Amino acid sequence: MALIGSLLFVGWMYGLMAVLGIVFAPTLLGPRSWTRAALRFYLALVFGGLRVLCGIRYEVRGREHVPAGGALIASKHQSMFETLAFWAILPDPAIILKKELAFLPVFGWYAMKLKNIKVDRSAGAKALRDMLKQARDRAGEGRQVVIFPQGTRLEPGDTATYKPGVAGLYSAMKAPCVPVALNSGLYWPAHGFVRRPGTIVVEFLPAIEPGLPRDAFMAELETRIETASSALLAQTGKR
Repeated sequence: MALIGSLLFVGWMYGLMAVLGIVFAPTLLGPRSWTRAALRFYLALVFGGLRVLCGIRYEVRGREHVPAGGALIASKHQSMFETLAFWAILPDPAIILKKELAFLPVFGWYAMKLKNIKVDRSAGAKALRDMLKQARDRAGEGRQVVIFPQGTRLEPGDTATYKPGVAGLYSAMKAPCVPVALNSGLYWPAHGFVRRPGTIVVEFLPAIEPGLPRDAFMAELETRIETASSALLAQTGKR
């Protein structure tokens, strides 16, 4: 049943993307708020399908830790789920994406209209400077800049080095950094296909205020995210 539900959900998610991407294309010619509303409508249908077809719900904890204005959101990354969910959970996020995603049909159109931040990983130092500039601009607009500091999706319980780009953003933006723990990989796997019933928890942790030295910030960020993510796994009996 999980396999059948997963097959139906994938068809639902990508079918909606194609159909609604065309239906709502006129919003790309108007204010960004129109496109944001169209995206939220799409995500409501996607997560509704996830609940009905796969038995997966999601719960958000710690919303009170997200500042009202510009902020850096640094999240654990276990699944495609959070790549989509932050657009539904946060007021007006700007997610750091690989440059290649900007050229995808439909997805790329909307991602760029929403003024997300694209990064050309092959451009070296120039890419970093460009990312920092875009992030400062988005924070100055009162938006939340979202980064996955480990740079890739990981299986629940796996660890990887935290990339230095998050420290550069923290220093350049001079805004609070909100760590995020989650357990999405238990139900929507990082690299597998079959989705399993359960409740995904996305937990915003207390903000790290601006001004910490680089090494202290990196150590604090990793400790908070890994400790809280491990606690979420322990709550389900998995480590």
